[in-house]
Amino acid sequence: MSINHIRQSMEDVIRFYREHPEKAVSTDKAAVAVIQEGLRCRAQGADGAVLVSDMPAGVGGGGTAPTPGWFMRAALANCDATLIAMRAAQLGIVLEALEVRVDSDSDDRGLLGVVDDVPAGPLGIRIHVRISAAGVAPELLHDIVQWAEAHSPVGDALRRAIPCKTQIEFR
Repeated sequence: MSINHIRQSMEDVIRFYREHPEKAVSTDKAAVAVIQEGLRCRAQGADGAVLVSDMPAGVGGGGTAPTPGWFMRAALANCDATLIAMRAAQLGIVLEALEVRVDSDSDDRGLLGVVDDVPAGPLGIRIHVRISAAGVAPELLHDIVQWAEAHSPVGDALRRAIPCKTQIEFR
């Protein structure tokens, strides 16, 4: 897609939501996960998208696919890269290079329930962005990345405490 197509699409959607704010709220498509074998898990979306994860052999998995934690980091990297590209296109900037790297530190004692005071999730996440655009000042590229960080849905979900409810059904 050209930056003009991306920019025009964004402008059209922004205009529509300004005129019809009630249409901006929707229920996101569900991901349905089932255990295939051992700790290998397959999630499928309503549109047929499939994601398969597994745990390392050290915790009883087969190590046949990335872990759910890696998918979380990949989702953040993809989301941030997408938002950076969207913002650059919105400003008419052609990016020459864009790479978003996400890693984290974890304490596996939390995942395994070894101690109660260690979180199960990451202790911290690092995002490293490499970006370039011919003739564009580093300050403007910095602003684009900051805007993307502020508007990244995945980043927002990781930074903000959001309500999460679990419903259990017995069969």
